[in-house]
Amino acid sequence: MPTHGARPALVLVSVALAQFTATLDMTVVNVALPAMDAGLGLGRSLSWVVNGYALAFGGLLLLGGRAADLFGHRRLLLAGTALFALASLGGGLAREPWQLIAARAVQGAGAAAFVPAALALLTVTFAAGPARHRALGVYSAVSAVGGSAGVLVGGLLAEYAGWRAVMLVNLPLALTVVGTALAGAPADRGHRARLDVPGAVLATAGAGLLILGVVRTGDTGWTDPGTLATLGVAAVALAAFAVWEGRAAQPLVRPGLLARRAVAGANLFMLLLSAGQFAAFYFVSLYLQEVLRLGPAEAGLAFLPMCAVVYAGIRASTRLLPAVGVRALLVPSGLLSAAGFGWLALLGAPGSFAGDVLGPSLLLGAGLGIGFVPLTAAATGGLPPHEAGTASAVLSSSRQLGGALGLAALTSIQTAHTTTLLGQGDPPLSAATSGYALGLALAGALTLLTLLTTPLLPTRTKTTRTPTADPRVQEPT
Repeated sequence: MPTHGARPALVLVSVALAQFTATLDMTVVNVALPAMDAGLGLGRSLSWVVNGYALAFGGLLLLGGRAADLFGHRRLLLAGTALFALASLGGGLAREPWQLIAARAVQGAGAAAFVPAALALLTVTFAAGPARHRALGVYSAVSAVGGSAGVLVGGLLAEYAGWRAVMLVNLPLALTVVGTALAGAPADRGHRARLDVPGAVLATAGAGLLILGVVRTGDTGWTDPGTLATLGVAAVALAAFAVWEGRAAQPLVRPGLLARRAVAGANLFMLLLSAGQFAAFYFVSLYLQEVLRLGPAEAGLAFLPMCAVVYAGIRASTRLLPAVGVRALLVPSGLLSAAGFGWLALLGAPGSFAGDVLGPSLLLGAGLGIGFVPLTAAATGGLPPHEAGTASAVLSSSRQLGGALGLAALTSIQTAHTTTLLGQGDPPLSAATSGYALGLALAGALTLLTLLTTPLLPTRTKTTRTPTADPRVQEPT
């Protein structure tokens, strides 16, 4: 139901900028890691500058989404953004390794609060139909390009302003989010219900341990006893969460939410797409810097053509969605993305950006761009306002978990393949390129699996009336 008294343009700016900030920070530190290591002496803790953010963000998303529904979407957006800004300031002023890692973890916690709150605020501000589709188009555009922009921004800042600027750049972004939210979004009281504390504990522990276990595989492998124990406890916690949610009077995630065909299909699609996308971006970044010998700023600029095509795909899908429906857009999205990954898998050494990266990255960008808006619409459409935050958090969790699992699994395979080739006497560049190619081919295979979700995806929309939803809301069927 659209929120009365809202200033939609300012709400859209606040929501879009919040999502951009969160996705930017998933990648902005990647190319600055060597400079951070040189400045603070992070050593073996270096990977936790990335992993600390991912762990807190992914582990706390479901709790953040439910808290937004209970305590108010604007309230959680403001609180989460303020926490994120303070953590960014702390990271920029860090003098010890642990201070930077702790700041990144607190950033992740802040993002877990404001990301689902932002998307929920968008869905309750804009009425279902063309207005919401256009708003989702803007939201999806900044979400899609944020990760690639992070590589570019991080490279430029690390090269010309120092690694501390990579953390401090978040401050003006966060202040703008807070200012536009205060000016454009009216205060909301949330939904009168109790927070499901046992469910929150089990969900946070399960998701956090799953991400931690997957992250550990990069250093210890999949057979390490500690890693297996971590993954085992995560599985037990998530199973207990599923059982508890079926019995709780006021569950963290209503079981009926995931029983909706559109919600289940969109989240499965997002899980598989992210598993391929996160790993593929990682491999391409390494190929650009290690094989083609591009500097951090040049490697970031190499992603700009794909970003432009992603934006064009989002614009096109925003216009087509009301006419053709979700499924008609997500099927070509999966096919084009898989084809882009497959084409990238043909990269060579020595190679070139124009010959090995540009063409397939444009095809991949088209596939990704076409998919974001219908995925978001299917996962959050037709729901009452008091569940908008939870549905947003579930979709974000699918993206985070899919990305973490895909990145860990495919990099493990890529590393093992490269090591085998080096042992057989292959030249280092050839062995590395072959490993990246294998990882990209598997990313394409994972993306093809998204087509298995098509029976769950809605083919059209219809107007439905329910006691808990605005009669103008269009519920996917």
